[in-house]
Amino acid sequence: MSLNKPEPVQVIKQRRDAALSALVASVPYIRYLGVQFDRRGDELTAILPFREDLIGNPFLPALHGGATAAFLEIAAVIELSWLGLWEDLENGEIDLDALESGPPRPLPKTIDFSIDYLRSGLPRDAYARARVNRSGRRYASVHVEAWQDNKSRLFAQATGHFLMPDIGRNV
Repeated sequence: MSLNKPEPVQVIKQRRDAALSALVASVPYIRYLGVQFDRRGDELTAILPFREDLIGNPFLPALHGGATAAFLEIAAVIELSWLGLWEDLENGEIDLDALESGPPRPLPKTIDFSIDYLRSGLPRDAYARARVNRSGRRYASVHVEAWQDNKSRLFAQATGHFLMPDIGRNV
């Protein structure tokens, strides 16, 4: 009996990075805002690099509330999508060549999204991490926290509910 050799770590890392890149590239508004994602295993951290045009109040100066809200919602949607994609990647159910044409499934749709602006966002890079509270076949609940210099000093947080895409499962 011969055992299959495990794939080299670099091959697995490249497959995961390609899947995340395809997922992020499928949303033009993510590219417009310049949101990036740092992946460590299955954990994602969203990064909103500072740009002058993201300032809403130049007298403070403070990040625009709409840019902050969009950043948090992007973090939530990508986290939800990444969790489903991660399982398929690990099971070998995703063809990397197919990823170049876009994500393998539709993105979740926002039902509602509630934001708490805890303090002004400063003119510097922002970070966000989403935590999925519940994810079922049709519905998901996600909590997102955003910080800048100190992770324990949040400047915004949000809770969102999402309609999960129908990916052909028996209901």
